[in-house]
Amino acid sequence: MRALPLLPLLLGGCLAVPALAANSSPEATQWLNKLAQAERGQSYQGSFVYERNGSFSTHDIWHRVQDGKVSERLLQLDGAAQEVVRVDGKLRCVSGPLVSEVGPAPDSAPRVLDPLKLISWYDLSVTGKSRVADRDAVIVTLSPRDQHRYGFELHLDKRTGLPLRSLMLNDKGQLLERFQMTRLDTTDLPSDADLQASAACKPVEPVSVRAGEAVVGWRSDWLPPGFELINSSVRRDPARQSTVSSLMYDDGLARFSVFLEPVKDNAGADTRAQLGPTVAVSRHLNTPKGKVMITVVGEIPLGTAERIALSMRAQDTQASQ
Repeated sequence: MRALPLLPLLLGGCLAVPALAANSSPEATQWLNKLAQAERGQSYQGSFVYERNGSFSTHDIWHRVQDGKVSERLLQLDGAAQEVVRVDGKLRCVSGPLVSEVGPAPDSAPRVLDPLKLISWYDLSVTGKSRVADRDAVIVTLSPRDQHRYGFELHLDKRTGLPLRSLMLNDKGQLLERFQMTRLDTTDLPSDADLQASAACKPVEPVSVRAGEAVVGWRSDWLPPGFELINSSVRRDPARQSTVSSLMYDDGLARFSVFLEPVKDNAGADTRAQLGPTVAVSRHLNTPKGKVMITVVGEIPLGTAERIALSMRAQDTQASQ
């Protein structure tokens, strides 16, 4: 679970846990539902520390729920000035170095986290208590049942259910990413001025999705169990004068995206990289219509991303490495 941004969780009522969840705790499911209710209806402001790959940054956050709309503003306080504004989970503007990294954003629905789906792929449990930002917390762990996803340790505020600390861990228990609140205020609610983007925050234009086009054009011969296609889009890249198709997959907690772009015969090289929990794998694919660069980006293990990249095929055509 990415703690950036704090997830706009939308959960249903707490139902009976099926037999498949023999290793999962009903109490953990109840806490995840409490977290969902807090994200859906709790306004707050505060500060947090974010750690990835040994690097730390500090941030202020303003999060307001009003008339069913969730508005959120994040401001980095050290290093290069960076700002992000989201409304109902959708990116509205960014500033600083992020401007060059964020292209047009698909206008997709916010992430949905359902404990009754997660218990098929994670063991959910309550493992203890802690104290974070001068607030009592309960610790909920989500342990993956296979090697294709990461584990999470959530420290949830006992009073509100909001996440006070989130740790992402690999299969060896090594820390990949940490989010930790240092100040949380649920009484002094964010004002319009708090949520107002600065002049440096550049608007992000949503991509108009051509329904089904990317899905028709491409398929995967293999996906990690539990991952489903939740969004697809096709956009024109004027700089490269090419068309980029994108596919987004989700298991209810983790996400990854696949980008497919036609390239010239000698353009680019196969690459693999990892920064904290985020991996990027690029591979060339030969199709009857020419060479295509396949890039998989997401918070999944490197080996899983490589297998996904190698499994992509042009729909209704034969492709070769």
